[in-house]
Amino acid sequence: MSDWTDAIVGDRMTVDQEFTDRVMSSRFSTQEWGLIMTAAEFEIEHADDPERARIVADTSNLPAIMPELENVRSGMAAMGGAGSAGGSNNGSGGGILGAIKGALGIGGDAGGSDDEELEAAEALVQEYADRLQAHLEDTGRWEQVRIAYQE
Repeated sequence: MSDWTDAIVGDRMTVDQEFTDRVMSSRFSTQEWGLIMTAAEFEIEHADDPERARIVADTSNLPAIMPELENVRSGMAAMGGAGSAGGSNNGSGGGILGAIKGALGIGGDAGGSDDEELEAAEALVQEYADRLQAHLEDTGRWEQVRIAYQE
């Protein structure tokens, strides 16, 4: 099934460029988004049914990389960055002080923020998958890709 993903590399690059604005308006920075996408995989659900087939995000690997998102934020804050493009810094403060607080595990949002981060990441990855499918449909490549997935 990896052949189908190889066949859409160019389409993915196009969608990546188009999706940049969406990432910028999200709670994640482009660096964080890149990390999230390394953990995401895509499958075609109901590939044997042209009417129901759709690209779905397999986000089962996301929980393993979520702690690394905080490291990315801390590194950006230590370098004088704003945390994330969406302006969220999880309440830990910006700059060096925020990075120190984050490293010590203090000053962040109280309970639930990890779950919220994971849910936001999962939703954004699925939104990307939906955009990818729409792009493939718009370019007339969806049927070819759907069939390649089945092989």
